[in-house]
Amino acid sequence: MAELKTRPTDASIDAYIGSRANAEQQADCYSLMALLTGVTQEQPQMWGPSIVGYGLYRYSYESGRTGEMCRTGFAIRGKELVVYLIAEGAEQEALLKRLGKHKMGKSCLYIKRLADIDMTVLAQLVIGSLAQLKARYG
Repeated sequence: MAELKTRPTDASIDAYIGSRANAEQQADCYSLMALLTGVTQEQPQMWGPSIVGYGLYRYSYESGRTGEMCRTGFAIRGKELVVYLIAEGAEQEALLKRLGKHKMGKSCLYIKRLADIDMTVLAQLVIGSLAQLKARYG
């Protein structure tokens, strides 16, 4: 089985942000880091070459595949920021409706600018996501 590339590294978060983000995104990244650090009570760490992650959880699928991933985090993807979280269930879906301008994938919340969203709602989404991870994986 191939080794997972997305794992904690000692790479510099500042260097990552400086190399990928424009001036507005840089400010947004540091605001997002403050929010995620406050919510998770974890310090950020680079996961692989492009994810600023918080905490760690171990997963195991019915197929037998296991691994580790950050509990939440974000990445710079071109002109968007991606926040990694679970937004399943009625409560999370209601929060998404109040969040502001975004797109949601399976576990990727796409945001162009933090000014387009309600940061209090984002914090609530992250808290809900962390609770879902804990319930699912312990």
